[in-house]
Amino acid sequence: MFHIAGFCMSTYDTAALPTHPMSSFAQSAATALQLVITPDPGLWTIVARSLAVSGVACLLACGVGLVAGAWLGVSRFAGRGFLLTLLNTLLAVPSVVVGLVVYLLLSRSGPLGHLGWLFSFKAMVVAQCLLVLPVAAALTRQVVEDAERAHGEQLQSLGASSLLRSLLLAWDERYALLTVLIASFGRAVSEVGAVMVVGGNIDGFTRVMTTAIALETSKGDLPLALALGLVLLAVVLVLNSLIAVVRRWRERVEGGAGAVLAGVGA
Repeated sequence: MFHIAGFCMSTYDTAALPTHPMSSFAQSAATALQLVITPDPGLWTIVARSLAVSGVACLLACGVGLVAGAWLGVSRFAGRGFLLTLLNTLLAVPSVVVGLVVYLLLSRSGPLGHLGWLFSFKAMVVAQCLLVLPVAAALTRQVVEDAERAHGEQLQSLGASSLLRSLLLAWDERYALLTVLIASFGRAVSEVGAVMVVGGNIDGFTRVMTTAIALETSKGDLPLALALGLVLLAVVLVLNSLIAVVRRWRERVEGGAGAVLAGVGA
């Protein structure tokens, strides 16, 4: 028995003393790598659920956001400036606020409480849809509006309506819109506040990568938190790499088309 800072401790309790921070971090990192490399069912179930929620939300939100953003890029009407200001404001809304709004809508006393979606996969999809929709619409609007300045007058002289021009310009800028899809998915997969509020972080049902990282860190389970963080970083790295590849591919395609047109003109 010996005393440390007024506490009596047995010689068998020395393992309870804090270890060196670097050694603790190294052990946690090594365990995290082992969890990633080996097919740990708990880890990869969380990863699969997270990708599924974000993928479904991204598809639904981008289906609406791309069309709405393309139409906003070519349409001119009273109140358009206010609508664009509101859209840009929605880009900065904290995810936890979006989660709170969805929670109030889906709670038992809310207008959509009869659906019974709160603390479910569907609730997390709805929350992420509301987060991704302004991103997809705003980025698409900018891309199509730039294309409208370059080619809009020609299409308008041919009698194309606003809706038709928006669809044609969006198709012409389809390679740029691929980056919008990837950026939207990155916004969805990396957020934590909304899915925490409406999903409840229920083990085996609504726990995703970001909420699991927050929970395991608070519990002191650093290896699992680090493993999930490594997977999340890998997902973000892949998304950024895809954006770079799409941009280079677009530049190469446009450069090749320009060279062909120049050869025909000569």
